[in-house]
Amino acid sequence: MPELTDSVVASAQRGEREALRIVYEVLAPSVHGYLRAKGVADAEAVTSDVFVALLPQLDRVTGGASGLRKLTFAIAHARMVDDYRNRARTPASVSYQADEDTRTVTSAEEDAGANLATARVRAVLDLLPEDQCEVLTLRVIADLTVEQVAAIMGRSPGAVKQLQRRGMVTVRKALAERQVTL
Repeated sequence: MPELTDSVVASAQRGEREALRIVYEVLAPSVHGYLRAKGVADAEAVTSDVFVALLPQLDRVTGGASGLRKLTFAIAHARMVDDYRNRARTPASVSYQADEDTRTVTSAEEDAGANLATARVRAVLDLLPEDQCEVLTLRVIADLTVEQVAAIMGRSPGAVKQLQRRGMVTVRKALAERQVTL
């Protein structure tokens, strides 16, 4: 791989094709990697934009190879910021998913099924003492951790685990004895 030296930069500033090729070959992979690492949507296109913006500024580069690298990555950074801003202004394109469309109205059958399911869950929870019901509701329905439930209820994590275990034993027993049907 060719090396980017001060003399190559000086030749590139004079417009020599070979020097321009070396500048691109040496810097483009690093610029592309930088843009990809920063999450630029189309890193290849933005890399090309960086070099298109760099060419007219080559004659103003000072500091040789180091100065050219600095300018190149300053342009790359600016293009990355432009990409972020552009994506922030442009709404994301999402394909239509009929099953995720919340604008639909449920059928009477679906409403009845949901109400029946809620009634069945409520019947099971009504069999439990209040503290066991609260623990199971927070753990299963709200999907909270033992530690979160303990903090909410002002109990230790061990007490919450014990209440959960007792509540589950009661639910299993009630279902086995058909006190509640599901």
